[in-house]
Amino acid sequence: MDRERGWTSDDRRVNWKNYYKSLFLLAYQSFGVVYGDLSTSPLYVYKSAFSWRLYQYQDEQTVFGLFSLIFWTFTLIPLLKYVIIVLSADDNGEGGTFALYSLLCRHARFSLLPNQQAADEELSTYYSNGTRTVISSPLKTFLEKHKRLRTLLLLIVLFGASMVIGDGILTPAISVLSSISGLQVRAKKLHDGEVVIVACIVLIGLFALQHRGTQRVAFLFAPVVIVWLLCIGIIGLYNVIHWNPKIYYALSPHYIVTFFKQTGKDGWISLGGVLLCITGTEAMFADLGHFTQASIRVAFVSVIYPCLVLQYMGQAAFISKNFSSVPTSFYESIPEPVFWPVFVVATLAAVVASQAVISATFSIVKQCHALGCFPRVKVVHTSRWIYGQIYIPEINWILMLLCLAVTLGFRDTTLIGNAYGIACMAVMFVTTWMMALVIVFVWQKNTIFALLFLLFFGFIEAVYLSSSIIKVPQGGWAPLVLSFIFMVIMYVWHYGTRRKYLFDLQNKVSMKWILTLGPSLGIVRVPGIGLIYTELVTGVPAIFSHFVTNLPAFHQVLVFVCVKSVPVPYVPPDERYLIGRIGPRAYRMYRCIVRYGYKDVQEDEDNFENLLVLSIAKFIHMEAEETSSGGYDASPDGRMAVIQTSDTCGTTLVMRDADQHAGDSAMIRSSKSETLQSLQSLYEQESPSTSRRRRVRFELPKVEYIDPQVKEELLALVDAKEAGVAYIMGHSYIKARRTASFLKKFVIDVAYSFLRKNCRGPAVALNIPHISLIEVGMIYHV
Repeated sequence: MDRERGWTSDDRRVNWKNYYKSLFLLAYQSFGVVYGDLSTSPLYVYKSAFSWRLYQYQDEQTVFGLFSLIFWTFTLIPLLKYVIIVLSADDNGEGGTFALYSLLCRHARFSLLPNQQAADEELSTYYSNGTRTVISSPLKTFLEKHKRLRTLLLLIVLFGASMVIGDGILTPAISVLSSISGLQVRAKKLHDGEVVIVACIVLIGLFALQHRGTQRVAFLFAPVVIVWLLCIGIIGLYNVIHWNPKIYYALSPHYIVTFFKQTGKDGWISLGGVLLCITGTEAMFADLGHFTQASIRVAFVSVIYPCLVLQYMGQAAFISKNFSSVPTSFYESIPEPVFWPVFVVATLAAVVASQAVISATFSIVKQCHALGCFPRVKVVHTSRWIYGQIYIPEINWILMLLCLAVTLGFRDTTLIGNAYGIACMAVMFVTTWMMALVIVFVWQKNTIFALLFLLFFGFIEAVYLSSSIIKVPQGGWAPLVLSFIFMVIMYVWHYGTRRKYLFDLQNKVSMKWILTLGPSLGIVRVPGIGLIYTELVTGVPAIFSHFVTNLPAFHQVLVFVCVKSVPVPYVPPDERYLIGRIGPRAYRMYRCIVRYGYKDVQEDEDNFENLLVLSIAKFIHMEAEETSSGGYDASPDGRMAVIQTSDTCGTTLVMRDADQHAGDSAMIRSSKSETLQSLQSLYEQESPSTSRRRRVRFELPKVEYIDPQVKEELLALVDAKEAGVAYIMGHSYIKARRTASFLKKFVIDVAYSFLRKNCRGPAVALNIPHISLIEVGMIYHV
């Protein structure tokens, strides 16, 4: 027993050692990704807070009260709200506004997209504990029943997402401009215009390097932020000891009361500058996916919180004895011997802060697109090691132009700070409302807890937000205008996409009509596989009848392919494919639903066709087994089955490399036609990525017995694959009905049409080879 106990103790010790090793490694990495923005706030907080009439109150009590406000704001919002409470509301390890919305849509019917299926709820990542706990509450029933309330919820989420994009524009501007402005402390002759030009050059370089991916310079990020934090923490401690040791008295909230009694309305207006001390807090939650709750909490409590509190305390101690230095208080408070090293580190930290927010902007745009709320854009996966690190060229250049416009237009960190404060506080306010719903519907706590959370944090944030709204004419209008534009784009795209889907849903081709056509569908069936792309998850889309009446022939095997997003962050590869049959066996018509999460990156899968053929073969085999046992659903539309693509057991086809059958290479061409073979060879020469694709051929396994019907169907599938695969899509034109209102006609005919014409085409977004694509035009009157 002693030996067994000793072994168990050593085993536990090893496990704990590995756990702490992983924990501290993730905590170290989080400094460069999560905390860059939050750690650079001391560059501009005091300058913004004293920018209005508060500058007239040049006495120690005012400075003490201002620091007390900063300390308690920094303690209540980042520490209490986010680190202790909000980080626990993760969506399978993911955080952010859309993660909360995704959680709500899975625990209540809040989603406006009607393409959800019961099979989606069987995903292993759908519920956090693996099972669904059904709760019925009057509030849930009320929200589910009223579509306008669900639309309002979506608009709130889109507003929060738009403000995050606004952060991606304002953070680089204020961080870089604040750090570069430190040059004026030592170079007195340097004009503001020259500082702005230098900042713009740095910003252009920052955005120009985005295409290289953050992983190439990620190893520098964490050390830079850690060195920066240690520098400002030590400088803050030095200033406390050197200038005013009594500043620690201001840790008492009593000084906040005294501050407002003395300053009144001027003190309330200064809150718009105070809130800048918590900008970047939302990144702790939004970037949760790359780390863990424990690692982010350890990093914040052990380094971020003490270093920033010491810096704010030291800067307040310096200001209390040097009121004339408020506009450049951070750089003025640095001891002269270490000024230039700290300036260099400050500039690097500002770049890191900007990089983290730009990456987060790419991520939020990707999530919006996955949930049907953003036009199709090019998404480039930039890292082989860090999943989810992406780059979006169109968004990158739009951010750069807007960031340069903000920098050149405002030319002052105070005005940019007014805009920045509104953007950050609006995102936090949205998170507070969403969290209140999560507490009720996801955590299933009493409504009283949700109300207490909403009232406590909502009141604090509402006070800060009210102070920021006053500064709308002085730069605060910028995030409101930007968020309105992005919100309109998102909602118009979502509305148009939803109307198009509902049109397909209401005009589905009846199975009775298809059955009357017979197995030939009334046209010639030629060798090959036809992949018909549709957004429907059930039934046959109206565009299929358009194909039948406009094309002289159709393929021997037809597969209706639907690529859809599910409100989960990731879909395991083995649960990605849903396969089913449409109509009787002789029709050779199948359905394939490919499911992705909102954080999944749809890469160019060279073996999609091969996986599809193997999945259909597995389904045919599974269907035959269930039919013989009497457990199969024989309805015309059949049932869908999840096919594990990584599991080769039980497959009824053998996949071999085509190189092993060089003599049969002509059979593996996309067509048996010599003309098309020569065209494909030319296409492959122009597209090297296509020629590198793995060429395979399928064979039936050598077994003693295969059901004759199954064998016939599998042989037909193999022959069709060898003949070639064609991708068939509808080139749709969306028009509003003549009886529609003027607003609807404008939204559909002008706004939505403009977005569709200027975004990436569906064939490009789905990585469909151009040489194999067939498009048929169709007009949708929605």
